[in-house]
Amino acid sequence: MGKFRRVPVGIVGASGYGGVQLVRLLMDHPEVELVYLGGESSIGKSFGDLYPHLAHATNLLIEAVEPEIIAHRCEVVFLSLPNGLACQIAPKLLEKGCKVVDLSADYRFSNLTTYTNWYGIERSDRTIAATAVYGLPELYRDRIAEAQLVGCPGSYPTASLLALSPLLKQGLIRPETAIIDAKSGTSSSGRQPQTNLLLAEADNSIAAFNIGRHRHTPEIEQICSDLAGHELMIQFTPHLIPMVRGILATVYATMSDPGLVRDDLITIFSAFYRNSPWVKICGSGIYPQTKWASGSNLCYIGVEVDPRTGRVIVMSAIDNLIKGQAGQAIQCLNLMMGWDETLGLPKLGFYP
Repeated sequence: MGKFRRVPVGIVGASGYGGVQLVRLLMDHPEVELVYLGGESSIGKSFGDLYPHLAHATNLLIEAVEPEIIAHRCEVVFLSLPNGLACQIAPKLLEKGCKVVDLSADYRFSNLTTYTNWYGIERSDRTIAATAVYGLPELYRDRIAEAQLVGCPGSYPTASLLALSPLLKQGLIRPETAIIDAKSGTSSSGRQPQTNLLLAEADNSIAAFNIGRHRHTPEIEQICSDLAGHELMIQFTPHLIPMVRGILATVYATMSDPGLVRDDLITIFSAFYRNSPWVKICGSGIYPQTKWASGSNLCYIGVEVDPRTGRVIVMSAIDNLIKGQAGQAIQCLNLMMGWDETLGLPKLGFYP
């Protein structure tokens, strides 16, 4: 006998880049029906007015954000909002029985004091926040499957942590030596107009930003500390490069055992991610490019060893809008609903 119904889902904050990716992916998901799109600044507009390339595919309107109405219509709600807004809405949705997947930073931190220190936002939902599960399936798959509230990682932490996790979990590096050098396309900064994202500013240029104080730093440190079993500080430097989508995170660290060679580490990485369908480990001497992952939920990882310095170099490439945002959120949805982890997600990238 066939399925009786699809699960009704909604998106609050559908007008941003993360939101439009969610709309596109959820419309093709075989188990869900997209029934609600919410956003305060575009109430009454059709989604096709905001994104004309989807006008033929959906006639949904942007509606007011009213948690009781949303909860009545949706079983699962994605929150794709600026930091500090999800924590005002999620408790009301959870109280009404919804599952919530948050794409902001509001539910990524086990310690809300850390969140407040870095984001400057005071919180009153500590009890709810304590139930949130960090939404990186490759590390916390079982917890996500049991969760009502998932806080999805940022795009930089996703690429960085997938590169670092096997090294820390297996004790392969001296943790305090880890350095992350990451580069992202301009879509990581969202759709709001910013001077540094103008074509005349960003094109033909590359620049580091928020050095030593990027808000993704404590998020990365939190998970690295969990993996290592003790508190860690990680050096993380992001860069903006003149392309639309994609992140390449390059991790450097001193190895605990300088006798390990590249093929040893490739074997270790392959075993670590053997049950992770979205992580692909490159062969010897092959280094990932962001273009490979573009449009897909895949993460490509390349590994190299420099015997002269005793360091391992790990390169991790993702599409920041898919594996780094909307795709990962749907990956979490699949786990929360007991579905196959790959359901409704793009398995191949756009190339060239």
